[in-house]
Order: sequence, then structure tokens, then C-alpha cells
Amino acid sequence: MSTPATQSSRVGPRYPHLVVLFGATGDLSKRKLLPGLFHLVSSGFIPGYRIIGVSLDELDAEGFRNLARSAVAEFAQRPVDEEAWKAFAEALDYVPLSAGAGALKAAAERAESTFQGESRRLHYLSVPPNAALSAVRTLSEAGLVDRARIVMEKPFGVDLESAKSLNASLHEVFTDQQIFRIDHFLGKEAAQNILAFRFANGLFEPIWNRNFIDHVQIDVPETLGLSTRAAFYEKVGAFRDMVVTHLFQILAFMAMEPPTALLPDPISEEKNKVFRSLLPLQPTDVVRGQYIGYRGEPGIHKESDTETFIALRCFIDNWRWAGVPFYLRTGKRLAEGQRIISIAFREPPKSMFPAGSGVGSQGPDHLTFDLADRSRMSLSFYGKRPGPGMRLDKLSLQFAMHDTGWAGEALEAYERLILDAMRGDRTLFTTAEGIETLWEKSMPLLEEPPPVRLYTPGSWGPNVIHSLIAPNAWRLPFERAWRDPNATGD
Repeated sequence: MSTPATQSSRVGPRYPHLVVLFGATGDLSKRKLLPGLFHLVSSGFIPGYRIIGVSLDELDAEGFRNLARSAVAEFAQRPVDEEAWKAFAEALDYVPLSAGAGALKAAAERAESTFQGESRRLHYLSVPPNAALSAVRTLSEAGLVDRARIVMEKPFGVDLESAKSLNASLHEVFTDQQIFRIDHFLGKEAAQNILAFRFANGLFEPIWNRNFIDHVQIDVPETLGLSTRAAFYEKVGAFRDMVVTHLFQILAFMAMEPPTALLPDPISEEKNKVFRSLLPLQPTDVVRGQYIGYRGEPGIHKESDTETFIALRCFIDNWRWAGVPFYLRTGKRLAEGQRIISIAFREPPKSMFPAGSGVGSQGPDHLTFDLADRSRMSLSFYGKRPGPGMRLDKLSLQFAMHDTGWAGEALEAYERLILDAMRGDRTLFTTAEGIETLWEKSMPLLEEPPPVRLYTPGSWGPNVIHSLIAPNAWRLPFERAWRDPNATGD
């Protein structure tokens, strides 16, 4: 069994870290960041640490510790050891925004005086987009830019012009190598397993191209509504909120060429090649939807044109993927919450099986990745039904992370990404070039968006989505449920 020391040496940073957490009293901080940091330090992944919370709330250090204790108690995924908590609490400090950069600088100096030898800084901006640059200026005025990396939450602009402006302002203070634009989807085990599946197996990489793959679906429906995000969501909509920052990033992992090495720079370059090869998004290839009742939500304009649903068809214009459609779908208040990539393989050019055998009746063979925390994959295929005659059924091979016995070793997505940022590993983060390229490819859609179509909450979106994907069909909802790995046979 790995000890905390060996875990830290294997995947943790080399140096102690000062973590400055902007938005420290917000929802993301309470649900993910504070519990995640507690798990990382109590498990020995980080060799030394001090954490300074920064927020609008007028708290003192003890008030922040109480807030953090409540957050860990409510949202931590593992039992809380009281001795570990006491050590964690002692490393917490707090500076209200109203105290200014001078107070933050003094708190940082106190924290870093406890470190022996070299140390590093990680600044996490868990703040609304309009507050990000203000936080960056505060860090600059506090003298906390050197030896630092900064983690930024989406959205990274809302169009090409705003993305370029944001990047230019950031680069006045931090280099792009210091900026880590986070996508928690890519921090999940299942997303990273795509790289392992593709590039470690000679069985699949030779057929990962237009000659064998008919089309690809990336489908991320959500059952949730807006909750407290109405004011933010009304300004951005489903495309800006989800497609540019999440679904296109997953598409890049699925479609990229083999990197020269499994290192951040080669992987980032291959992802950027995918983005550069995307054909501009055409409004005729996009369905925008809005769930019935959205305009009655608090804070939403009565004639709002903001989409809560988006489905689109896009193409990658390179040698590997020319002519293969990629279908992306996401939205609020849909029938199920899922996160899948489904790869449909081309069917045999001619069938030798007799009429009525069942071949082709259930669609093409599919390789499906479930990107939810369960981390599953399935390969479907036709096989003969036992008995006389030649009757075929759709069968499947399925794998779940729990089958390995290593499920307990998995880090939560934010935990993994925080560790990667501390180590300077940019594999799962995007670059300024990548973001600007995606906005450039999106401009035809943003300049002439198709009208929103209403859909019923609890459905799969506007009915016209079936015309978008015809003659194919959406994989969700699944015709057959995933097998329960805990089920026992007869």
C-alpha cells in the first residue's frame, strides 16, 4: 500500500505552497475547493501549505475556519479525521477584499515565513468573470506574481474580441505558462482514460479514423436548472457556458493526433491542431432551445433569447477526420443527467446474413465512454443468439473503474487539477491560443444565431434535433441500461 509520503513524491508538488483562494466563501469553494484541499493535505500530497481565503464577506480568520469546517463536514467525500482537521485549520487565514492588497501582502508574508527553503504560490480565482481582472490586479499590487501560478474558472471571454482582451490583460501580469484555465471535466478519471485507451492499445488506434468511424456524439444533458446562476447564465447561455469550455475540450482529447510524448506541451499542441482544423460553426448546423418557463425565472428578461439548450454538428477538416460529423448536445432541465462520448463505427458494406436475422436492426457498433464519476466504457457488437438458426442480438463488453479495485485511489476532478497546477502540469488545461481559436471558429454562429425553440422541461430538447442528426439517431436515452457491476448471477 502506498504511504502518504510515497503518494506525495509520485504525484504531488516538490515545494510547499501558499494558496490564495479568491471567492473563498462562495459555493464552489465550499463544495469542492476547501474539501479538496483538505483531502490533498491530509493525505500527504502537498509537502507544506498555508491557505489564505479572500472574499467580500467581512470575516476574520476564525470565522473562515468555522466556514471551512462546516464545508468539509457537509461536502467531504471521506471521513474527517479530527487531528488532520486541527492541523488544516491552523494553516488557514483570511483577508476580506475591503482590507486591500496591503493586508493580503502582509498575510502572505506571515504564511511564507513558516516555510523552510523554496516555496511556490497557487492563486485560485473562484470568482465571477467580471471580478477576475480585479483579483489579478490585487495579486499584482500585493507582490504575489513571482513563483506563482493562477487558476481561472470559465468562461474565458464570451466571443473572440473579449477573449483576446482578457488574455491581453492577464498577460500584462502573468505569462501564459503561469495561467491555468480549468475545465473540471478533464480532471475526471474517465476523460483521462481516453488517452490511455487510444494510445496504449494497438487494437483501437489503427481504426481511430474516418475509414472506420461513421460519426461521434458528445452528449452532456443536465437535469438541473439555474439555481443561483440566473444572472450569470442569462448573459452567456448554453453554448458559451458549456460547449467552448467543456465539450470542445473533450472533443480535442478524442480527436487529437498522437503527441510526441505524454507531456503537457506536446498534448497542448495536438489539441490546438484539432481546434485549428475545426470548420467554422454554421448556424444551419445548430439547434438552440429554451425550456418552457425559463423566462419566468427570477432575474430573467421576459423576452429572453438566451438558449438553455444547444445541439450542433461540426467537422474537423484534417486527414484523419474529414467528412466525419461530430454531434454535440447539452442543456438544462433535460430528461437525464449524463456525460458520454459515443463513437459509432461504420457498418459492413454488405451483409451475408438472411433477412430477419437481426443484423443492422439495432444500429451500428458503438464504443461509449461514460464521463461521469463512475468512469465506465462499453463496446457493443452483434453476436449470435444461442439456439437453432442464425438470429443476431446486440451484445456488449463493459468495464467500470470499480472493476479494477482501484476506485478508492481516484482523486476528485478539482483535487487532481489543483495538484497538476501546483506541479506546473498543463496537460489538462487549455491555452490562450486554443481558447481564441475556438471563439474564432464560433463567430459565424454568434453573429447569426438561429432562433431559440421551446422545449418541455424533462424532455430531450426541441424535436428538430432528430433532423439535425438524421439518418443517425441520438444515443441518449440508452435502449439498454448499463449493467450493474454489483449484481450477482444466478
